[in-house]
This record gives sequence, structure tokens and C-alpha cells, in this order.
Amino acid sequence: MIELLASLIILTIGAALSYKDIRISLVASIVAVLVMMTSGNAAYSALILFVALLNIFSLYAMRQNQIAGLDYALVAIMAIATLYVFMVDNLAMMLVLFMVVSAPTYLLVMVSDEKLNVDVGIKYVTFMVIATVLFIIGAVLLYSTTNPLIYSLAFLMLIIGLSMEVGVAPVHEWVPDVFASADPIPVSIIASLAKFVPFIIAYKIIVATATPSLWPLLVVVGLIAAASMFVGNIGALTTNEPSRILAYSTVANMGYILATFVAITAGKEYIYFAIAGGLLQLFVNSFGKVGYFASIKSKGTSPIAAYLLTFSFIGLPPLMGFWSKLFIIYSLVYSQFIWLAVILVLNSAISVPYYVRLARLLGTGWKFNLTSVVALFASIAMLITLIPPMWFVDLVSMMKGV
Repeated sequence: MIELLASLIILTIGAALSYKDIRISLVASIVAVLVMMTSGNAAYSALILFVALLNIFSLYAMRQNQIAGLDYALVAIMAIATLYVFMVDNLAMMLVLFMVVSAPTYLLVMVSDEKLNVDVGIKYVTFMVIATVLFIIGAVLLYSTTNPLIYSLAFLMLIIGLSMEVGVAPVHEWVPDVFASADPIPVSIIASLAKFVPFIIAYKIIVATATPSLWPLLVVVGLIAAASMFVGNIGALTTNEPSRILAYSTVANMGYILATFVAITAGKEYIYFAIAGGLLQLFVNSFGKVGYFASIKSKGTSPIAAYLLTFSFIGLPPLMGFWSKLFIIYSLVYSQFIWLAVILVLNSAISVPYYVRLARLLGTGWKFNLTSVVALFASIAMLITLIPPMWFVDLVSMMKGV
């Protein structure tokens, strides 16, 4: 693909010249992602581009970090891999993209504008390496076996690897510690852009390998998703530190998205609604985490921005978070997982107090700086579903490999 090659060349040149001026790498990273955007579906690409640009501009607020210049390139290559994963269904290529997105976070999690957070990095990398191994072995076995027992073990390995990678309870131990200890800007990248590829690949793999005997395993997935919702929301309710609230919020949100996998053997229309809901919830989580962590970095943001993010996370119509949860609930109800839909609604109600508290803690007033501007644009992104996003379901139905 010409666009992919051109993007990588631009990115490499920009990173190599960043020793002269880090702004060269900044511009090159933005151009590289824009070039790659032209090769994919406009709607997906525009949303991923927006998440990537928010991440890149956030990094400019910590220009004194230990890998200044290279950090822009790392985020850009993650964005390029995320754009590309929508276009492929080859297992080998998907697993390469999985590692391309995961590996840069090993370095990003340690950087700050003060000193390297080596202890945080060691804990994070240990969990991610285990997650990657489980995910890859599970994926390969799912494609290569017809034995029901091996298939079941491979499926569970894939789900456990995915859960560990994105922070689903009960394998979420790294999330609160890393979110609270690392610099807010790298954490916002890990909590946003890094989440898409693992879920998209898992969707494609399970859709391609699903069998009628998958039903008992889907019940297990539903139970894990429900546990993650409760652990995340109850954990967030019992803490007052913004970074830890956002950590447990992530655990809950990953549970909402994992719940969409139970609709994987339902009729095509329900799969499309499930995946559309999951992807929209990923965008809600991404814009919300970028906005909130940027607010933490700037020690406050506009109350309007803070409450827009909060109301979207809660699921207030017509914000993005309402539609993502509506699509997920619709797919669960018509896939005969009504109990899981009820749990999702209950957990959305449980989340209201801590999201409102978070808005009060961070919506302390506008400060004109880069991170406050990032937070404002992240909150505005929640308004793109003012037009009901049925168009998003149509896009999912055209996704390669689904």
C-alpha cells in the first residue's frame, strides 16, 4: 500500500531529524497520519485521526521528556497501525499490528517531564508481555484447530490476553497503579489510542472462527464483563483521587465493551450493533480519558468541558456515550443476554456519583494552555452523535473481516 509506505517514510525522516528540532517530528507525525488517513474509510479514519492528534498535541505539553521528538513518532505509528487494522483480515498482519501498537506504550509509560518512571514501566511491561503471549497463542490456535477442547482453551487464552492488555477485571491489577503513578499524558495515550487494535483484532478473529458450540464460552465472557463493570464502578466510587477514579472507570468501560462479544454468534444485524456499540464506547473512553488526563495535567479545565465528558460517560442523550450503550444493550437483549443488559444499565447508574464528583474536581476553571485546549476539543468530540449514528452501524457492516 503506497499510503502506508509513504507514512512510514515521512515518520522515519521526521524522527531522525528530531534531534535538531522536535517540532520537525511533530509536523512529520501529523503529516504521516494524515497521509495514512486517505487510504481508509473517511468516518473511521477521521475519528482515529482526532484521537491521535489530541494525543500528539498533549505530548507537546511535556516537551522536556526523555524521548522528546521520538514520542510523537511512537504515537503516530500507533495511529497508523490502528487505521490499517480496519483494512486487513490476515492473521499474521493483524498480530503484527497488535505488537506495533502495544510495544510503543512500554516506553511511553515511563516518560515524564521530570524523571523516568522505571518502576511503573517494569510493572506495566510485565503484564503486557504476558498479555501479548496469551493473545497471540490463543489467536493462532483458534485459526488452526478443530478440536473442541483446544478451541475452548484457545478462546479463553485470547480473552484473558485481551482482558489483561486493556484492563478488564479480574486481571486489571496494573491499571490503578500505573494510572496513578505515571505522567497523565502518556497514561492518556495508553487509555485511548492503544485500546482499539486489541478489540478490533479480537472481533475479527472470533467472527472468523466462531462455532455453534461457542455458547457456554460466551456465558463465561458475559460473567467476566459483568465482574469488570462492578469492580470498576465500585472501585471508582471508593476513591477520591482523579487518576484512580479514571483507572477504575477504564476497568468498567472495558467491561462494557467486552460484553459485546456475547452477541458474536447472533444474527448479522446484532453483531453489527454490538461491534458498533463497542467501537463507539472505545471512542467515548478515548476522548474522555484524553480530556480528563489533560485536565489533570493542567490542574483543571472548563466546567463545561468537564461536564460534557461526564454526561457522555454516564450515557446522557444525545451524547456519544448514550448511543454506544444503547447499541450494546440492543445487541445483548436480542442475543438472549438480557441479564447482562440489566447489569450494564445498573452499572451505568452506579457510575453517576463518581463521574459527577470527577467533573467537580477537575472543572475548576478555564486556564489558557495547551492541555486545557485539548480537554475542550475532547469534550466537543462527544457531540458528533447529535445526528443519530446509524451511519456508524452501516460502516461496521462494511468492515473487512466482520
